Amino acid sequence: MKRTIARGQTWWWRLFVVAILANLVLEIPQPYPFLIIVGSLALALVRPPATDRGPVDVAPPVRGRWVALNSPGSAVPSHGVKAYGQKYAVDLLQPSTDAPPSMGWSFVMRRPETYPTFGAPVHAMAAGTVVHAQDGQRDHRARDTWPGVLWMMTLEGFIRELAGARKIMGNHVVVEHDDGTYAAYGHLRHGSAVVRPGEHVAAGQVLAQVGNTGNTSEPHLHVQLMDDPQPTAAAGVPMRWPEIVVDPAERDARWGMGEPKPTALPGFPRNGQIFEVRESSRVGEPDGGA
Repeated sequence: MKRTIARGQTWWWRLFVVAILANLVLEIPQPYPFLIIVGSLALALVRPPATDRGPVDVAPPVRGRWVALNSPGSAVPSHGVKAYGQKYAVDLLQPSTDAPPSMGWSFVMRRPETYPTFGAPVHAMAAGTVVHAQDGQRDHRARDTWPGVLWMMTLEGFIRELAGARKIMGNHVVVEHDDGTYAAYGHLRHGSAVVRPGEHVAAGQVLAQVGNTGNTSEPHLHVQLMDDPQPTAAAGVPMRWPEIVVDPAERDARWGMGEPKPTALPGFPRNGQIFEVRESSRVGEPDGGA
């Protein structure tokens, strides 16, 4: 029941907004508007049941040197919320030795092509069947100034929430694995998907490229495991990347690492931690974990 309600989360949010607007401009007798507003809000906040599944071993979705951000290795839920199946999600960027640039007040923001992460290949974490592939959204400029961040966190974020998961994740690919888990790869580059729904993919196969679409401040890959193909109806599933090489002392100067919280996923790269993935990395079918 909870999963069914959560599946319609976007529509509940839309009903909530419409009910508020209707109450402001139309003379509708109470308590009907109030009941609709409260009821739609309550339904929009329903989350699917959590999974008790242990970490699943899969191949990393990138190759070379990368840094983890908003990582379950530091805290769970990694992005602060459980919505959209992202309880154990992680954001990946290519590392830099530069100090973080200062945020200015310019309305001119960097083009995505100026970031080294943009255009990097995205690999399938396990063999499976593509259930969704979308790459029609354009790559927007970074939100690297205060006006850009404020826009992203307020009106732009609100509009994307009403538009649904596809506008939050941007261009994305979802792959169903044989063990019943689903991998979602988000913020992909416009026109870069090389797979289509129904296509079988092997572990390590290139799916698309890293882009800057959806709810993102700069080009990066958002990746997560779920127990349902629709993010609004999915619970996050923890994952492990056994083949990565991590130097505990090496970190990206742009991101604070800090100590992991008690909720952190053991063995997963922490925020700001640099890890390396060799070109030969492969993990076959997910093994279901502990």
